[in-house]
Amino acid sequence: MNKLIEIFCDVDDFCHQFLPEWEALLISDSTKKRRRSSKMSTSECMTIMIAFHQSNHRDFKNFYIGLVRRYWGEYFPQ
Repeated sequence: MNKLIEIFCDVDDFCHQFLPEWEALLISDSTKKRRRSSKMSTSECMTIMIAFHQSNHRDFKNFYIGLVRRYWGEYFPQ
């Protein structure tokens, strides 16, 4: 579990530096877009994806249902 926390801390530090710079460089267009905030942060989503790629699971659905929701629910409450 310490590895998961370590990955999250690294990803969170990266997101805090990268996302503001990335959003400043985006080109805006005149179309209206919904900017609904998600329940999970970008750091949490990226951490789950990195953990999936480091695991031996073949598909994401079984990984998420079998591991993330069952055992890591306290780390990702939303």
